[in-house]
Amino acid sequence: MMAEIKLGIKKLLIAAGVKGEIELTTPPNPEMGDFSFACFNLAKEWKISPVETAKSIKSKLEIGNWKLEITERIEAVGPYVNFYLQAGQVAGLILKQISKQNKKYGENKSGKGKKVLIEYPSNNTHKEFHIGHFRNVCIGNTLVQLYQKSGYKVYPVNYLNDFGNHVAKCLWGLLKFHKNEKPPENKQKWLGDIYAEASAKVKDNLDFGKEVAEIQKKMEERDPDLWPLFMETREWSIEKFEEIFKQLGVKHAVVFYEKDLKDKGQKMVDDLLLKGVAEVGEGGAIIVDLNKYDLDIALLRKSNGAGLYLTSDLPLAVEKFKKFNVDESIVVTGTEQNHYFKQLYKILEIIGFKKKLTHIGYGLVNLKEGKMSSRLGNVILYEDLYDEVYEKLKVESKQRHADWSEKKINETARILTMAALKFDMLKHEAAKNITFDIKEATAFDGFTGPYILYVIARINSMIAKSKVKSLKSKVKFELLDKPEEKQLVLFLARYEEVVSEALREYNPSAITRYCFDLAQQFNNFYNKHSVLNAENKDLVAVRLQLSGAVKNVLENALGLLTIDTVEEM
Repeated sequence: MMAEIKLGIKKLLIAAGVKGEIELTTPPNPEMGDFSFACFNLAKEWKISPVETAKSIKSKLEIGNWKLEITERIEAVGPYVNFYLQAGQVAGLILKQISKQNKKYGENKSGKGKKVLIEYPSNNTHKEFHIGHFRNVCIGNTLVQLYQKSGYKVYPVNYLNDFGNHVAKCLWGLLKFHKNEKPPENKQKWLGDIYAEASAKVKDNLDFGKEVAEIQKKMEERDPDLWPLFMETREWSIEKFEEIFKQLGVKHAVVFYEKDLKDKGQKMVDDLLLKGVAEVGEGGAIIVDLNKYDLDIALLRKSNGAGLYLTSDLPLAVEKFKKFNVDESIVVTGTEQNHYFKQLYKILEIIGFKKKLTHIGYGLVNLKEGKMSSRLGNVILYEDLYDEVYEKLKVESKQRHADWSEKKINETARILTMAALKFDMLKHEAAKNITFDIKEATAFDGFTGPYILYVIARINSMIAKSKVKSLKSKVKFELLDKPEEKQLVLFLARYEEVVSEALREYNPSAITRYCFDLAQQFNNFYNKHSVLNAENKDLVAVRLQLSGAVKNVLENALGLLTIDTVEEM
């Protein structure tokens, strides 16, 4: 609806003689209007001052009697033309639309007929699933929702790194130091611990490094003595990942495995050699010289013949388009791989693979103590973090509601936990490093998931106390004439634009920011104007409908973040 309102204002400006691109901004103070048009560029064209340009536009609009029904008045203030909207008309248009579209409000059809593939979290077997991987999932899940709600056919896929040096290192550590041990219940965590231990031992011991390289070579050759152990330990990781993905609502259309792509990758490397794209580098390694693109040397194959990430990622890119025939392939990984993906995409471009390839890098999740590292073993496992936050919020729920059943407390704590964790992972722009703080993430005020849920619960409580049968009954929108009401309505109208912006910029944080700002706008209205104790029944009814619209939009926005809500808190 906001787009339609802006279009109407732009038509007014065109009627007044404005040509070219018209940009409307929202003034910092509502007293300066609801929308503003700056006349600086137009003044140069008209060869008069910006102030005179603004006055001229207003005069032309008055003489021509061009006015939208929704426009209350138009003023020229300095170099700006300010448009003031009629509060009741705006409220009627927007609140009716929200009520009609309900859960579909904010959706669009910009991607109709288009297909997109989103690859995440691209995690590694034989390593732990830590909060960095969790941040990846949160971003990937939100992108899936954004694309689906924009009309795209979406294929969520995973590329499981189940081969290579990190696996060899883990298997070496297991065979050398833990061969006769009985695996604990959490086998995947055990493997992660072994990997961290092995990494530490290999770091300063050249002989150990050679032993790991030999293990990797045997894996490449499908050594019959080693392969069963590899397959068994690989399955331990996969089973745990599937358990976590189910809890997080991740549903992959297909999973690609690195082990299945190695042979194709090696053949592709041979083809690149024959075509002269690749060459034999120092020591016999196979490389692609990308220095003329300022991308350094890309390593395709080790001197001992073992493959690397590029060896598998090259055929993977081809396989994804071959299988799904998408318009765009998106990969979500850490920012430390930004350079790597530039190399990968450049090689694909050189060989004529001209597809839309997008890499979204996300920053590290750090602890207060510093940077996490799987190799150093100082990571926070997602499961451990979840359990800690869950227990904290369960205690708080019990303290707040001693009369609740255990089942209700547990379910509320579960939803609050997911809201706290997911919201905190998503509230920063993806590329930024973040420091996770449990106390901050679980607070019931401030820029947090629990705060947004609290606002929704407050509205639910208010609606329940009103005992109204339906918020869709006919109301008098013209009664919503207070500045806080008008601003709240206009902010609700912005939601559609925010969804489009988040999609265009691959930026889930825009949704979290909108949720927080909308919650703040609602509380500002609620603190200044009574709803249930308003002056008359008509005002109660229309303010209830406004509050219900806020609840609706907040729930829709949280749905994009795959965050559930609660009826009460």
